[in-house]
Amino acid sequence: MKLLVTGGAGFIGANFIHHILRKYPDYRVVNLDALTYAGNLENLKMWENDARYRFVKGDIADPGVIEPLVAACDIVVHFAAESHVDRSILDPGAFIRTNVQGTQVLLEAAKQHNKRFHHVSTDEVFGALGPDDAPFDERTPYDPRSPYSASKAASDHLVRAYFHTYGLPITISNCSNNYGPYHFPEKLIPLAITNLLAGKNVPVYGDGRQVRDWLYVADHCQAIDLIIHQGTIGETYCVGGNSERENIWIVKQLLTLLGKDESAIEYVQDRAGHDRRYAIDFSKIKDELGWQPEVTLEEGLQKTVDWFKENEPWWKNVKSGDYQEYYARQYDKR
Repeated sequence: MKLLVTGGAGFIGANFIHHILRKYPDYRVVNLDALTYAGNLENLKMWENDARYRFVKGDIADPGVIEPLVAACDIVVHFAAESHVDRSILDPGAFIRTNVQGTQVLLEAAKQHNKRFHHVSTDEVFGALGPDDAPFDERTPYDPRSPYSASKAASDHLVRAYFHTYGLPITISNCSNNYGPYHFPEKLIPLAITNLLAGKNVPVYGDGRQVRDWLYVADHCQAIDLIIHQGTIGETYCVGGNSERENIWIVKQLLTLLGKDESAIEYVQDRAGHDRRYAIDFSKIKDELGWQPEVTLEEGLQKTVDWFKENEPWWKNVKSGDYQEYYARQYDKR
């Protein structure tokens, strides 16, 4: 089996490649990545001399790059995306080009060669939940609130359109907030850990009481593995961590794990259009494929803190900008 993994040098894509190469000795993986700011080949350095692994630098919106790679694979697993909400607020056009146009180029090549296609998406396409609302599931109407989530919603619709119109064998997964090893330090958990390890404060949006469902990345990779091998063609699967917590709870937990006190918290003005709560009902993938998260949030946070402690050269190298200053610069402090 040969997989084309787009965005494989990024956080979730790299973890997925590790998962596949460790679990399936006879599988081959081609990793296509443009190596933008969050793509890092150090994430996969251990495989660079393995004959089963190949890296190709390229843009998913370039048909000349995409067509021969798709033609030569069995399954396309599509992670590549611009994914940071803050950046989408500042530059929506980059998100439309990569997340919408790039996905369409991949779909067109997959249609031409009739390839199995799995699209990795987000729970943010569903909008926001009130405190008493039921969690998102596969029947939840789309209601994106940011340029990022709107671009991912558009790409989801394109994938389904290629199934209904052309019969392309697709599946889609919508996941909750991932965390774990190789997480680029601009999102809440890796930013907090690396700032604290560096003796800096942790920026927290608004009152910090936004609720997210946290999913350890290894659990997510196992879910995608099951979907591409056993999922029903044309179906969508919601993948959640069963771990709803407020952002401020996460930050305080990390303070405890790293021996810091709450004086390290620095509240900043809330993000524009910030969704208050996300949560995932993963009953479908549990009932149909037998998947459920295995790593509790407390275990996952400890694993993640340990990984960042043990890999200081990695995060010091990739943390090319001071993201505390980045947040403060874009949004006035309270």
